[in-house]
Amino acid sequence: MPTDGSSPDTVQRQIENEREQLADAVKSLRSELHEATDVAAKLPPLPVLAAGALAAGFVLSGGIGATVRLIFRRGREGHTVARVGRLEVLDND
Repeated sequence: MPTDGSSPDTVQRQIENEREQLADAVKSLRSELHEATDVAAKLPPLPVLAAGALAAGFVLSGGIGATVRLIFRRGREGHTVARVGRLEVLDND
């Protein structure tokens, strides 16, 4: 028998109420988990995300400019064959 003065019927009702609350909480967590897995299933596969991140990092770090400067180098090693703006195509002969 409880020492706080509550009757066995009261204790039984409290236990049943707590069981119902626990069942509702488990149901809610399961539905949230189901929603999270649905969102994860809609994402592109990891290699696609990695390739996108690599391309974005390349562009943001100035890789395009460095590549263009490497290809259309200005220097003493040849004469200009074509010019577009600041870019030149050189002939090494």
